[in-house]
Amino acid sequence: MEIVSIEARTFEAMMSRFEAFTQRVDTLYERNKGNKMHEWLDNQQVCQILNVSKRTLQAMRDSGKISYSKIGYKIFYRPADVEKLIETIAAK
Repeated sequence: MEIVSIEARTFEAMMSRFEAFTQRVDTLYERNKGNKMHEWLDNQQVCQILNVSKRTLQAMRDSGKISYSKIGYKIFYRPADVEKLIETIAAK
């Protein structure tokens, strides 16, 4: 473990900037809280809707049968894309 020593003035400046950053994040969150991000579905929800395993859902993504968005390591699906896939499967 490494110990880093800094001046009190530097620490206070860092804390001030961190507080400002936190305030900006809170403001952005409040401003966008009503957006439609909550309408996106995750892997587990889509697996339950389609009654398929995670591996089957991955195969559908890999083959381009369903559109998705990836944020970090988490994958999200638009409900409209899931409905489109259901219609495609039902048409067969």
